[in-house]
Amino acid sequence: MFVLIVGGGKVGLNTARQLLQLGHEIALVEQRKTRFDLIYPELEDSLVFGDGTEIWVLEKAGIGRADMVVAVTGDDEDNIIISQISKLKFGVPKVVARVNNPFNQSTFDLLGVEATVCAATSMLRMILHELPVHKFVHLLSLKRENVELVELEVGDSSPFAHTYVQDINLPEGALLAAIVRAGRALVARGSTEILPGDYVLCLLPPGGERELIKIFLPDEEAESIQQLSELDTSAG
Repeated sequence: MFVLIVGGGKVGLNTARQLLQLGHEIALVEQRKTRFDLIYPELEDSLVFGDGTEIWVLEKAGIGRADMVVAVTGDDEDNIIISQISKLKFGVPKVVARVNNPFNQSTFDLLGVEATVCAATSMLRMILHELPVHKFVHLLSLKRENVELVELEVGDSSPFAHTYVQDINLPEGALLAAIVRAGRALVARGSTEILPGDYVLCLLPPGGERELIKIFLPDEEAESIQQLSELDTSAG
């Protein structure tokens, strides 16, 4: 597979290294001359100097035959432009973009950049997950697959406490994937009993979180619980 990477910072360079180790062909575009000169001895002919938002630079790097474009510059506007050019002009099958500022995630979503990675958002979700008490945490969104991964607490008042997985009636499209008990993950088999204090990992379609919260946490206000778990990206 040929992967075109735009942005030769730490993320771009390490991505290139890993792909090369896996046997893939890569080209990396970097516009900063000092950075280009620094990493050239390692990548040599796989490195292209220029602005990755310019079409002629992308063409020089081989975007016309790219199986995937990875836009990981330090500028979200550049990553959006690169993603749009890759998808709309060159028809690249797969595009992955870095989101530097989580407040810009909605712009990537609006423009149809489905595969995005935001280190800040991932870190914040991990912090929420590691807090001593959390009743509901949104862990992961897989946009192309149209599925969300969430974690919910099973309290003493939960209707599913002391219930076997096979006897649980979840909302349509939801799947109980695993149970976390005393820091250990258990496969959610039909014969597995859910106990108070457990955390359940559920896969579900986007928009189904509130209904799931109502079922697992009937004594809580579903809207409030969901809002506490969401990352506010409404303003910069």
